[in-house]
Amino acid sequence: MSGTRVTRPSEMMNKPLQESGRKQLPHLTSLELPNQTVIQYVSCNVEGRRPLLANPEIHQVLIEAWREADHWLVGRYVVMPDHVHFFCAPAHLPVTPLKRWTEFWRAEATRRWPRAGDKPIWQKDFFDRQLRSGESYHQKWLYIMENPVKAGLVARWEDWPYQGELNVLQWHEPV
Repeated sequence: MSGTRVTRPSEMMNKPLQESGRKQLPHLTSLELPNQTVIQYVSCNVEGRRPLLANPEIHQVLIEAWREADHWLVGRYVVMPDHVHFFCAPAHLPVTPLKRWTEFWRAEATRRWPRAGDKPIWQKDFFDRQLRSGESYHQKWLYIMENPVKAGLVARWEDWPYQGELNVLQWHEPV
């Protein structure tokens, strides 16, 4: 592709965060506490809540984008038709800001997107929260794994094909 510049993960992760003047969800810096795991819960919506995500081809696009964006490790995830939920943990120190990493993997997924007419893919903002306890981690997982059942897409969460775990993110309470 002549004239097309490919942004490398290291370039994207090192550029300054750009905040627009509109109101946005707060994306707080991950707190690093002694001997405690840093795990973030993230939810990203499709622009206009269009049902673009829950199919085998897009599922693979997301997995490839998360693997390319290796500054954070994606753990358990559930891909719904119009949004995705997942847990992630920093892969490197110092920790790349979650917002910057999310911007990178979403840009990577959009670059790999098989249907140009679907773009733009993502809402500008996303929801994230750092988990504070193993109980919180467990409760959030129960919530997201039941999403396909609550939406009437399957009878049992185990039957939903667009979920998985790319990395095991173990919770460790502070000592």
